[in-house]
Amino acid sequence: MSNLPGKFVIGLTGNIATGKSVVRRMLEHLGAYTIDADALTHRTYAKGAPGYQEVIDKFGKWLLNKDDEIDRKKLGNLVFSDPEAMRQLEAIVHPLVRQASEILTKRASQPVVVIEAIKLLEGDLRKVCDSIWVTNAPEEVQVERLIRKRGMNREHALERIHMQSAQSAKVAVANIVITNTGSYDDLWKQVSEAWKEIVPGAGAAAADTGVIKKSTTPTGELSVKRGKPKHSSSIAELITRLSKGQRKMTASDVMEDFGDKAYMLLEQDGQLVGLAGWQVENLVARTTDIFLEEHVDARKALDTLIKEVESASSELQSEASLIFVVSELSSQEDLWKQLGYERRTPETLGVQAWQDAANESIPAGSTLFFKQLRQDRVLRPI
Repeated sequence: MSNLPGKFVIGLTGNIATGKSVVRRMLEHLGAYTIDADALTHRTYAKGAPGYQEVIDKFGKWLLNKDDEIDRKKLGNLVFSDPEAMRQLEAIVHPLVRQASEILTKRASQPVVVIEAIKLLEGDLRKVCDSIWVTNAPEEVQVERLIRKRGMNREHALERIHMQSAQSAKVAVANIVITNTGSYDDLWKQVSEAWKEIVPGAGAAAADTGVIKKSTTPTGELSVKRGKPKHSSSIAELITRLSKGQRKMTASDVMEDFGDKAYMLLEQDGQLVGLAGWQVENLVARTTDIFLEEHVDARKALDTLIKEVESASSELQSEASLIFVVSELSSQEDLWKQLGYERRTPETLGVQAWQDAANESIPAGSTLFFKQLRQDRVLRPI
C-alpha cells in the first residue's frame, strides 16, 4: 500500500496520444478521485506559488508577461529544446507537484485516487502509487490522433512521439496495460474490468442506475442521474433535437465525449428533459453544455441540475464553477444570480488557474457565469 492510509493510489502514465486523460476520466466516472499532475505543474509556478520566484531566478525575467505571470509558451519553448533546462525545471516543480498531489489525495473522500503523469515513473510520484497503469497505442494511432486533434503534420507528430522515452519500457513495469486502439466501447470495457479487479464490490456498483434523486410518484418532480455509457443514444438524440440540428450527435460521439466530460441527466417522471455536460480539470468545474426541453420550468430545472453539478464538483475538490451558456438562458441574469452566479469575463476572474480554465473552455458566442465554490484555496499550502 501507499504511505497514504485508507487510499489506494493508481499511477497512470503512457506516452503522448495513447489516451491517458481519456482513461483517467473513465476512472472518474467509475468513482475514483483523479489528479492531472501535469496540470498541477502549471500551478507550482503561477504568481504567488513557491515555484514562481525559483523559475524566474533560474531562467530570467524575460519569461514574464504583462501581468507578471510566467508565460507557459516561452518556458515550454525553452525547456523542450534544451534537456538541461528541462532537468532544472523538473527539479523545481516535481517536489511541489508531489506535495500538491498528496494534499489532494488526503483530502479526497474517495478511497481510490488516480494520479496521471507523463513522467510518473521518472519522479517521486511513483513512490505513492499502489498500482501502475499504462496506456498503450500503436505508433500509427498516435500519429493519427496528433494530426486530427492537435493539427500537427506527420513529421512533427513523429518527432514528438520519438522525443519521449520508449513506450515498451513503461509497459514492462505496468501492473495494468490498457490498449487504446481507438474504440471507446473497447476502451471502456478494459477500464471497467480492470476497475473491478481492484475495487471490492465494483461489479455490483456497475449495475446501479446512477440515480441521485428520484421522485416516488408521478407528480412532475424533477430528478437527476449521472449519465452512463448506456445512456449514449438518449443523450445524442436530446442534444441533436434541442440544438435544432446544429450539433448532430450519434451514440459514438457521446461515447467519445465520455473521455472528456461527464453528463448530468435531468428527468421528469422518468422522461429525459434536459442535461448538463461538465468536467473538473485542475480544480475548476466547467459546464459547457446545457439543454432543457421548452416545456420544463427553467428556474426549477436549473436549480435542480446545477446543484447536482456543484455537489459532484465539490466532491472533486473544485474551487470554482464556470458555466458557459449559448442559449437564450444567457439573458436571464436574475435566474443565474439566484443560483449564486454572476456574469464575468475570463480576465476578471483574478486567479490565473481560473482564467486559464475559462480561456481553454469558452465556446464561441457563449456567456460566462462564475461562482466560487469554496473560500479556502485547496492548493494554497504548496
